[in-house]
Amino acid sequence: MLRRDSRINGTRTMLLLCLAALLAVGFAQETHHTPPKVQVYSRQAGEFGKQNNLICHVSGFHPPDISIKLMKDGEELPEAQQTDLAFDRDWRFHLTKNVVFTPRREDKYSCQVTHGAAAKDYAWDPNM
Repeated sequence: MLRRDSRINGTRTMLLLCLAALLAVGFAQETHHTPPKVQVYSRQAGEFGKQNNLICHVSGFHPPDISIKLMKDGEELPEAQQTDLAFDRDWRFHLTKNVVFTPRREDKYSCQVTHGAAAKDYAWDPNM
């Protein structure tokens, strides 16, 4: 009788461990790949012909394999500065890149973000 009870308890323990492992994997996969939230803005209101800072803030992403480029008419702007990669308690990361620029009406400015295999462009709107 004791042998049968210990076998049942052993089976229950194994089932509970397997269930806990499946739940842990499910939660890990859910937070494993989270696309970034991207905000593109300027330090001051967007006035054409006036020096400003173009800023791209990328947050809430995981894993940290990401690249950010500040663009003018499809060409990367030189001398952009990037903060160090930082993370929140939930292991989602955030990063900011900025560059001094003087916007002109005929130019298009954007932030190009590549996270994993996905690349997207986010336009700067001077009216924001």
